[in-house]
Amino acid sequence: MEAEIIFASHLPIALQRALSYAGEDGFVASMPQLLHARTHADYDNIIWNTWFTSYSEESVVTTPQGNHVIVAIHGGGIYASPERFEKMYLATSDYGNTHGYTEQYAGKISAQEARDVLAGRLPDGSELPVYPFAEFKQGISDLPIRYGVILDYELARKSLRGYEEFEVLKDDPNMIVRAGGVEANAAYLDKFRDRHNTDLMGHWHPYNRINPDQSQTRVPFLAGNQGGWGTEDDDFGEYGYDSEYGLGGDATMGGMARFVAVAPRDDASNLRQLPFGM
Repeated sequence: MEAEIIFASHLPIALQRALSYAGEDGFVASMPQLLHARTHADYDNIIWNTWFTSYSEESVVTTPQGNHVIVAIHGGGIYASPERFEKMYLATSDYGNTHGYTEQYAGKISAQEARDVLAGRLPDGSELPVYPFAEFKQGISDLPIRYGVILDYELARKSLRGYEEFEVLKDDPNMIVRAGGVEANAAYLDKFRDRHNTDLMGHWHPYNRINPDQSQTRVPFLAGNQGGWGTEDDDFGEYGYDSEYGLGGDATMGGMARFVAVAPRDDASNLRQLPFGM
């Protein structure tokens, strides 16, 4: 398996290229997969030194019982296709449109999409397992590449937003869901902390400033540690490496994107292995 960084100034274009590279036998990296890769990479690897868009999403929906929840999908959810993003962009001129942006620039989802994602059904016709957070926190053996977690909205809303200590983040519900479980979360946070002996990491969500009655989706992203907000080299330098921006979950659904696509490659047909030196 070989990974490739796919960047474009327009998210649907980047996603289309990433999906094309991955093909039927590969995948586009979700947030747990990005964090797993960082955990096992050297610090000078590019995975640590720039930002990435995850192939994960976090949707705010209302259950049939009237409860607000977060449905996190890793591996491609409601917005799994470039066409779904384009549908949102084309509707952005009217906040009343059921497919456009919310006032805080999340992507609206329809009532049908909200009902379906609670049951693990997606617009592309696929179905996936969806785990309650309490069960997920206890640990799921053999997690598939594509799965969901349902987290109570109030629990997610009380989750930390800002720069926080690592031991606190290890028990943070949003962080546990984004990392792919308790053990994976702890391993990533230890690796992150040890890179520059940092005290804090940024961790962000929008749940204190949105209307949960509006079903909506955002894509979380992973910040880089060189040249990004919170590093020593910019206007936020007073924070230094003690508070690198970390994980973002409250950004707009528009703009540029940088995905990681992974697919099997045959070394025999790859130029990288040829001895071009004389």
